[in-house]
Amino acid sequence: MNYNKKLTDTSVRIGEVRFSYVNVFEPRSSMGNDPKYSCAILIPKSNKAALDLIDSAIRAAVEQGKSSKWGGKEPRNLHSPLRDGDERDDPNYEGMYYINASATMKSKPAVKVLDGGVIADALDNEDFYSGCYGAAVINFYPYAASGNNGVSAGLNVVIKTRDGDKLSGGISTESALAGLYDD
Repeated sequence: MNYNKKLTDTSVRIGEVRFSYVNVFEPRSSMGNDPKYSCAILIPKSNKAALDLIDSAIRAAVEQGKSSKWGGKEPRNLHSPLRDGDERDDPNYEGMYYINASATMKSKPAVKVLDGGVIADALDNEDFYSGCYGAAVINFYPYAASGNNGVSAGLNVVIKTRDGDKLSGGISTESALAGLYDD
């Protein structure tokens, strides 16, 4: 299955990725900011096709920012949404790049599950959770706020393609029930 696709200059679909810090059913507030839907998207460093798409979309967002936010030039110390997971103290992020993507309360992301070739709505945290694998549609956009300049990632669609161990330390419902009726 080819998950990786350029949708617009600044919007891409990437996969197969792993999801972490999933808040896609209820928005959460962080440090007193407005509540947002969000998740971290972990991209294997070996997924060169996805990383090339992301790099191209970030560059396009920077070009937009030059004309719309930053007075015709690229600012120094520009913040990028793509980060190196090996710099975190978390074994789940090793060998990965990651993007923290979010959506406002007015633009809740679509949350889907791929099951037997059919895409259906994910209903709750049992369907879509931190640790599952899938694809994500994200858009990149420039920002200038409080002296900080950079590119952020907007969360549009997340699709679970398969289960994974829950990053919260639990296991998926499918794993817990596997073999229940076996002799």
